[in-house]
Amino acid sequence: MRDSTTATKLLHIASVAFFVGIWWVAAVIVGSEIILPTPLETIRSLLVIIPSPNFWPSVVATTTRGLAGFFLSLVLGLMIGILAGLSKTARILIQPLMIVCRSTPVMSIILLALIWFETNQVPVFVGFLIAFPVIFANVTEGIKSVDQKLVDMAHIYKVKKARVVFEVYLPAILPYLIAGISTAMGVGWKVVIAAEVLSQPKYAIGTNMNLEKIFLQTGGVFAWTIVALLLSYISETGIRLLQKKIITW
Repeated sequence: MRDSTTATKLLHIASVAFFVGIWWVAAVIVGSEIILPTPLETIRSLLVIIPSPNFWPSVVATTTRGLAGFFLSLVLGLMIGILAGLSKTARILIQPLMIVCRSTPVMSIILLALIWFETNQVPVFVGFLIAFPVIFANVTEGIKSVDQKLVDMAHIYKVKKARVVFEVYLPAILPYLIAGISTAMGVGWKVVIAAEVLSQPKYAIGTNMNLEKIFLQTGGVFAWTIVALLLSYISETGIRLLQKKIITW
């Protein structure tokens, strides 16, 4: 098992090194830092922005907005998803709204949010509206996957509803919910930062990306992108750890 883990880590390192090498070669061929900075120039820009006064406030603010939108979508997605999974009527009534949420272009949502909400609230709303249908769909599918014979048997033997929920429905929902959380978080960071680019809060990763673009500091744009990727990686790692604990449970 340890050898397998080591081999996997080495493959990951080799993969990253390979793509960084391609990036470096492409940057050398282009020969313009404005169009495509080298990895070294990007690292230099990263080392400049990390000690800057607005770096940590921006990272914390973006993280807070992303998590606020996600947890809001998680709570409502669970509640409404369970309702739709248990009731065919509720599912039919809610389905058109879910189709609209999934089909509406992200840019349309951002532009409407700019009209409806304050600057700091725009990324939260956009993150929520993108993640909510994902959580809802996965929870609904999890409820529908429950073996109805187990539920009927529980009713026949008059098993308490709390036991039915925790020992029948919850184990069925969890794998779907974890998959939904992973997808929602992955997409969520992208749309939250995209919303920040347009809404321009005082402290935000997206705001800093836009400022770097205005001053043609492409290395800075790449550096802030790396920060966003690290944020996404940390959240994904946390989800994987949670998934392992749930599987063990």
